[in-house]
Amino acid sequence: MDQRARVVVIGMGGIGGVVSALLQRAARHDVMVCSRQRISELTLEEPDATTQLAVKTLVDPGEVTSSVNWILLCTKAHDTGSAAPWLARLCRPDTRVAVLQNGLDQTSLVAPFVGGATVIPTIVHFNGERIAPDHVRFRHARNDDLTFPDTAAGRAFIQLLEGTSLKAEARPDFKTLQWRKLLLNAAANPLTTLTRQRLAVLRRDDIRVLCMDLLNEGVAVARAAGADLAEDEAAAIFDTLMGYPPESGTSMYFDCLASRPIEVEVLTGSIVRTGSAHGIPTPTNRILLSLLRSINDAASGRLLLQGGRS
Repeated sequence: MDQRARVVVIGMGGIGGVVSALLQRAARHDVMVCSRQRISELTLEEPDATTQLAVKTLVDPGEVTSSVNWILLCTKAHDTGSAAPWLARLCRPDTRVAVLQNGLDQTSLVAPFVGGATVIPTIVHFNGERIAPDHVRFRHARNDDLTFPDTAAGRAFIQLLEGTSLKAEARPDFKTLQWRKLLLNAAANPLTTLTRQRLAVLRRDDIRVLCMDLLNEGVAVARAAGADLAEDEAAAIFDTLMGYPPESGTSMYFDCLASRPIEVEVLTGSIVRTGSAHGIPTPTNRILLSLLRSINDAASGRLLLQGGRS
């Protein structure tokens, strides 16, 4: 990609903050961020360095003066609707929208808001933590930081990221990889959230047993849904989790500590719903789903006396 592109990052949490900072530092494209708060400088903290970078922030869709070449949608999945006014102002038919969210149905979730623009589902592997509105922490979690479908649009996204320290690849087995990432998240996120501890908690023997129960149920569901997962997939995913820095947190953990809504429906909820559709029992995930939904109800101020959902 030789031509300088106009790039907008929507959502300035840990993922959006890291991606916008790395693109800004590479200085190959014109980068803006859409956020609830206006900031002029962003601190990027990495294991071996800390960098301050100037950023251009838009806080109201009315500030948009033209469409852009690329949109990186980095809101949580349940906040996608709130990005609709931004997407309406920024998209044109040849815009590419990369969706850096958790979940399996990124394309169908975002497509109604982008007016025919190309949607690129994305798997995020790196660890991005928002320390403050203008301060993010970046850690590589594995060899690749981002994975996309092996399509022309996916390969174009890799070109867009050239010059950054993000390691990206396009893969033909994207559906299987999506399920693998969802299962990893559906083990780590609920357990760190419910224990209020970072990934080190997974090293407890009793938590490991619980984690394996969650993963074994999830693997059975994923296979029924068409994912090509190995017989020892649950153990392999747990080994992957053990390779992450124990001091790392999860997005659900950080949101819970901040009393923000948590992504229960696109993680644990997806496993339970898909299991029900295929006749696969998911008793352990179902228990955690009820507990996590109660946390969401508390965060949103809903009272138990008003009734819940089954």
